[in-house]
Amino acid sequence: MSGFRPRPEHIKMTEPLRIDIVSDVMCPWCIIGYRQLAKALEATDTAHEIHWHPFELNPEMPAEGQNTREHIVEKYGSTPEQSEQSRQHMTAVGHDLGFEFAWAEDSRMHNTFNTHQLLHWADTQGRRHDLKQALFTAHFTERRNLSDTAVLAEIAAENGLDRAEAEAVLADQRFANEVRSAEQFWQQQGITGVPAMVFNRKHLVTGAQGVENYTNILAQLADMKD
Repeated sequence: MSGFRPRPEHIKMTEPLRIDIVSDVMCPWCIIGYRQLAKALEATDTAHEIHWHPFELNPEMPAEGQNTREHIVEKYGSTPEQSEQSRQHMTAVGHDLGFEFAWAEDSRMHNTFNTHQLLHWADTQGRRHDLKQALFTAHFTERRNLSDTAVLAEIAAENGLDRAEAEAVLADQRFANEVRSAEQFWQQQGITGVPAMVFNRKHLVTGAQGVENYTNILAQLADMKD
């Protein structure tokens, strides 16, 4: 895979653009980056297909999770003031994209291995994308406990999936190996942070780039296919 420098062009594609997105629902910039990309895709009327893939920001996170602000301070060395400024910035960016961040002092980070297993199961029914969006909202807007398997099953049911089957999937961990394998694959491709987006299986773009930059990226990709 290679990165590339985008430039504006008229956008024209004759077949859907494949977009692989490696992300974690604990990552605020993942939902921001996706919303920015979605706006660019809509504005340019780009035919596309999106494939979500697992990444754990904190695979060693205990089952009970951790206070988000404490976690940020410990992991990145941010001061409380820097953390608050970051929250305010993400809230403003999210608002412009139609997404609400409802930060609170008791906001928590969660271990997402079960979440990724549930998403893998949803994908077998063509519902991974919808469930992924619902989980972003559940975590950042509704502040629901994604460490709780009952909550995960409830969210699945709210999005048209079978609650009992969701509970069974989480109880017997039937997709654990598949999720671990997928995580390892992307790590082997050099993915160390998210969001990471791979266009047409070749061009890697990391971080939330902004609507304008994504529009330029789509233009360059369209130009490459002409």
